[in-house]
Amino acid sequence: MLRILNARLRQGHRTIGYPDAAPVLPDRFRGRPALHAARCETGCRICADVCPTQAVQRHGAGIAIDLGRCLFCADCAQACPTGAITFTGDHRLAARTRDDLVVRDEVRRLARALDDGSRRLFGRSLKLRQVSAGGCNACEADLNVLSTVVFDLSRFGIQFVASPRHADGLVVTGQVTSNMKTALLKTYEAVPPPKLVIAVGACAISGGPYIGHEACLDGAAACLPVDLFVPGCPPHPITILDGLLRLLGRLDGRAGEH
Repeated sequence: MLRILNARLRQGHRTIGYPDAAPVLPDRFRGRPALHAARCETGCRICADVCPTQAVQRHGAGIAIDLGRCLFCADCAQACPTGAITFTGDHRLAARTRDDLVVRDEVRRLARALDDGSRRLFGRSLKLRQVSAGGCNACEADLNVLSTVVFDLSRFGIQFVASPRHADGLVVTGQVTSNMKTALLKTYEAVPPPKLVIAVGACAISGGPYIGHEACLDGAAACLPVDLFVPGCPPHPITILDGLLRLLGRLDGRAGEH
């Protein structure tokens, strides 16, 4: 026991300062894409053609990127001969509506907070049941990381629970395979109302690399009302945390805004 206590003293404080301090992300982190319309050549489709999920589309004289489909592989940015697409280090990706995930310009459509009544219910205590509806375990792993001492999700009153009957909502990962549809719907029905649904990762939002496959439903919204979309493949834990805190209205005036 003394050895354990000494080890803890040597390690010191491990929990990150976010959201009071700006997050520290690795240099290779790919966040929100930036579109430079002035560099986009008329008629060029190189970026759209190389995208594995058709996330990149022509938009008028420029382009648009659907973050709900985007795998953040950066194939589009690497293929573009004029540098019309770059990936920034902006971790703020979550949105309340599916359309808000489509990047067409420089305007950031960040996730809006719940209404006042819902925030009174969930703002200080939010229990979530996670459902893997066909995921590869990447998104699931980053959700699990949120409960470690580094991120300490429980300090915000947010916890993952084992039973949907003890939950305030669901966190869905995976493309929702046909075999998981019934299980997902039954889990949703077991959550007492009012309840939330959060889709985490490209698969849960759009089907990800499995878009259009006959064995999947292309995301949670095909059978459930989704309140928050968190894009990524997988999304960074900070991106997930940012989305949850925005949903609860907990980021006003914090350093995490920048």
